[in-house]
Amino acid sequence: MAKEEVTEAAPAAEADPSEPRPEDQRPAAADGDDARARRLKRLRLQSVQNMVISTALITLGTLAVYFLTPNGETEQQVRSVEYEVASATAARAAPYPLVVPEGLAGDWRATSVRYEPQGEYGATWRLGFLDPDERYAALAQSDGEPADFVPSVTQNAAETDRTERVGDQEWTVWEGPKYDALVLTEPEVTTVVMGTAPLGQLAKLAGTLEVRETEPTTEG
Repeated sequence: MAKEEVTEAAPAAEADPSEPRPEDQRPAAADGDDARARRLKRLRLQSVQNMVISTALITLGTLAVYFLTPNGETEQQVRSVEYEVASATAARAAPYPLVVPEGLAGDWRATSVRYEPQGEYGATWRLGFLDPDERYAALAQSDGEPADFVPSVTQNAAETDRTERVGDQEWTVWEGPKYDALVLTEPEVTTVVMGTAPLGQLAKLAGTLEVRETEPTTEG
């Protein structure tokens, strides 16, 4: 009997685990592009973080300067000023007896002076000082409505039932979250002495206030 020839198919070659799979065989250039993209992303994130930190530090520094200097002024703005000429000019224009300190100790520094003939609260005169301990104290006068004027210039201080006798006048004590004040209300004008200085210093400033005399205008 003829032998039957049997032919067996060769088994398929098993994949060598050490050989890279087709799906893993990406071009080296693609790997390099991915690495560069990741580095750029990290750099962008670091840049944004640095910007946020810098902005926060600048903001904190600005707020610190604002709150640690009198009346919200920056160090560059806190400088001594002369008010002799300005007060004389304002006294001639004001519709009320305008007052200025007379005989105030030399270690008080005038830092701001302003007269508004037609301000929000009428004709307004303001004069700011630093006391010997660099605390803010100021004078403000207006012929406007006291109920509006006083809370505005004192940063929302409230009237108390206390008074402070200064010379021969009784000033009303106002207290507030930012400034305390002494207030003298007269028919023609309301006078306010306020600041972060203690009440004793405010009373000292109020005690030096006198009407600014003006020279009569001569017509030639």
